[in-house]
Amino acid sequence: MLPPMLHMPPKSVTEPDGSAVIRALSYNIRSLRDDEDALARVIRACAPDLVLVQEAPRFFRWRKHAARLAAKTDLVVLGGGATAAGPLLLCSLRAFVERTEDVLLPRTPGLHQRGFATAVVRFGAARVGVVSAHLSLDAGERRAQADLLLERVAGLGAPHVIAAADVNEAAGGPAFGRLSGALQDCWTVSPWGGGDTFPSAAPDRRIDAVFASRGVEVLTCGVPAGLAGVTQRDLRSATDHLPVLATLRVPAGD
Repeated sequence: MLPPMLHMPPKSVTEPDGSAVIRALSYNIRSLRDDEDALARVIRACAPDLVLVQEAPRFFRWRKHAARLAAKTDLVVLGGGATAAGPLLLCSLRAFVERTEDVLLPRTPGLHQRGFATAVVRFGAARVGVVSAHLSLDAGERRAQADLLLERVAGLGAPHVIAAADVNEAAGGPAFGRLSGALQDCWTVSPWGGGDTFPSAAPDRRIDAVFASRGVEVLTCGVPAGLAGVTQRDLRSATDHLPVLATLRVPAGD
C-alpha cells in the first residue's frame, strides 16, 4: 500500500529580518553500496540546504565518490568523509561557509573508528553549527560518544546548532535520551511523514534523528515517504536506512 501524499514542507527562504528557513536531511547511505541513482533522486526531491550523511565512502577514491554524489544532487561537498571516519556534509550554494572541521573520536580496541563532520555556516543572517555523527554499535561507547557530540556542539561557537545522527539505538535508549534531553528531537517536536527509519524495506525502529538547539524553530520533521518525487521503490533501493528531513527556522543574529 502506498503512503498518502505528503503536503510539501515550507520552502527554503531567507526572511526579511535575516532569519532563514532551511531544510536539513539526515541520511545513512551505506557507503554507496546500493542504488546510487535512487539515492540521488530521493535527495533531490527533498531539496535540502544541508545533507548530514552517515556512512559515506571511506576507502579507495572516497573523495571522487563524494563529489559524484554531490554533483548528482546539485550540491557541493562541505566537509567530512574518510577524514571524519564516515560522516559527510553536503550543502547547497545558498550556504556561506565559515569553517569546517573533521573530528576523530577516541577509539576502543576492536571497534570501528568513529568521528564527526562539523561546520559553521550562514544562511542570510542566520549562523548555525552543523554536526553529522554515526554512533557506535557498542552501548557503552555509544553513550560516551553522545556526550562527546554534545561537547562538540557546545564548542562550535555558533548561536544555533543542527546535529544529525545514526544513533544506532532506538529512541528511548541512553544515548538517544542524552541527545534528546539536551537538544530538541525534531521529530517529537513537529512530526511530519514517517518516524521509523530502519530497516528501509520494513522499518520498525527510529534510530536516525535530526536534533536542534532550543532557539531553532522546528517546522516539520520526519521520513519523507510520500513526498512528491520520493517513491517507495527508491527509498528501499537507495540504502538500508530511511532519510529524515527537517524544515527549520533559524533566527538571525550572532
